[in-house]
Amino acid sequence: MTTTLNIQNLKCGGCANTIVKRLSALNSVENVTVNNETSSVTFSYDNAKTLKNIKSQLKLTGYPVLGDKNALSTKAKSFVSCAIGRINS
Repeated sequence: MTTTLNIQNLKCGGCANTIVKRLSALNSVENVTVNNETSSVTFSYDNAKTLKNIKSQLKLTGYPVLGDKNALSTKAKSFVSCAIGRINS
């Protein structure tokens, strides 16, 4: 299955790089692409459990799905993830 999720806190290519690396490392997740203009991530996955894991990973790295809680601590995580993504690009 392929889906697109709108996410929060996406700012730049560093953020996108982190998201692609983190999601691509998950089992049964393929073809991860991030669109900075629409603040969205598109990917292929195999089942509902995998989708739940993807959403969890996004939140843990600071990019919760639109509509989910976006606390100050989550926003701080996105800044750290962004910096790491810039260094590793």
